Amino acid sequence: MEIHQLRTFVCVAKLGSITRASEQLYLSQPAVSGHIKSMEDTLGLALFERTPKGMSLTSQGQAMLSKAEVTLDAHQKFLEEARRIKQHLTGRLRIGAGGHSSTSVLSKLLAVLSEQHPEVEVVLSEYGSSGDILEGIKSGRLDAGFYNEAGTPDPLLDTVRVGQFGIYVASAKGKVKSGGSIDWGALAEFPWICPSTNTCCGKAAETLFRTHQFRPKKMIVIERETVTRSLIEEGVGIGLLHADSALEAQAKGKIDLVCEAEPNVKILFACLATRATDPVIRTAKNIMLADHP
Repeated sequence: MEIHQLRTFVCVAKLGSITRASEQLYLSQPAVSGHIKSMEDTLGLALFERTPKGMSLTSQGQAMLSKAEVTLDAHQKFLEEARRIKQHLTGRLRIGAGGHSSTSVLSKLLAVLSEQHPEVEVVLSEYGSSGDILEGIKSGRLDAGFYNEAGTPDPLLDTVRVGQFGIYVASAKGKVKSGGSIDWGALAEFPWICPSTNTCCGKAAETLFRTHQFRPKKMIVIERETVTRSLIEEGVGIGLLHADSALEAQAKGKIDLVCEAEPNVKILFACLATRATDPVIRTAKNIMLADHP
C-alpha cells in the first residue's frame, strides 16, 4: 500500500466526496476511485458506502481512519526530521592558528559556529608559525587555518583574505643612528633577530637582505615575537616586529623603528582547494566571506 493511497482515503473520508477530494488532491476522479478500490482490495475491507449524497465511511472504514491519520502524521514527522538533519550541519573542523594576527577573526568564526552550527565540533590547534599551519593543511592534519602571507598564496590553497598588517625593522632606543638614509652596511654589523624563513617576518627579512645586498654577520633565530621584542628592547640586536607590537613599543619609548620592511602582509583563512566544497569547511569560509567580502 502506498502513502498516497492513505492520503486519498483520509481526504475522501473528511470531504465525503470523490469529486471534492479529486479537486483538493489535484487528481482525476478515476484516480481517486482507483486509490480507494486498491486499498479495499488490499485490506479486504469495505471502507465506504456509496450513497446518492456521496461517500460515507463504513464502521470498518471509521476504525481505519484514525490509524491512517496516525500513519500520515508519522510519515510527515519522518520527512521533517530528514529535512532537519539535512539542514543542520554536523562534523568536525580542525583549525590551525598561529600568533596573534588572526585572534579577532578566529574568535568571530568560533562564536558564529557555536551559535549557528552547535553540532559542529571545532578542534583548535595552535601552531608555531604560518609555515607549520600550511604544512598541517597540506598534510591533512588540519582542515583549515589562519596564516600570514607576505607573497602570493600557494595555488594548491583556497584562501579568503581576512586582514592585513605591516612589518617593521626595529632597534633598541638610540641604538641605531636616526635621520637620513639607512646605512645597511652598518646594520649588518648588528645581530639580527628573526624567525625562520617560512614565516612572514622571516620572508620579509630575506627580501631586505636581497634588496640591499647584505647579510648580517650574526643571526639569532627566535620564533616567538614576544621574545623578539624583549631582546630588541634590551639591545641584543635588530629585529622585525608586526606593526601593532612595533608601534606599541615605540609609543612606550622602548624601541626605534628603522623602516617598514613590508607594508602589506595578508592574513588568510585557507584550506586545500580540493576540499573547498566540504560542507563544514565551506560554511566556515562563508562566515569569513560575510565579514571580509
